[in-house]
Amino acid sequence: MTKKEMAAKLAKKCDISVAKATEILNVIFDATPGQGIIAVELDAGRKVTIPGFGTFGTRQRAARTGTNPATGKKINIPARKYAFFKPGKTLRERVEQ
Repeated sequence: MTKKEMAAKLAKKCDISVAKATEILNVIFDATPGQGIIAVELDAGRKVTIPGFGTFGTRQRAARTGTNPATGKKINIPARKYAFFKPGKTLRERVEQ
């Protein structure tokens, strides 16, 4: 499903315009720096939990030594922060059926 399709379904379900539905989706999910409720919370190091649906959060991956597969040479891979999503129990059970 694309954002456009999701906006159309949201508009139909909530009896609002497609433009308003798109605006709502952008306010929640936009990944542009300083925009999007979820992204701003993740930038601040906080989790976003939607009961029954899941949790968005960040984790830290430690620095490590890897191997360049083309040359076999050892390389240093720096530490980094990454986003994760953990589905909630209700969503997990629904998908499993």
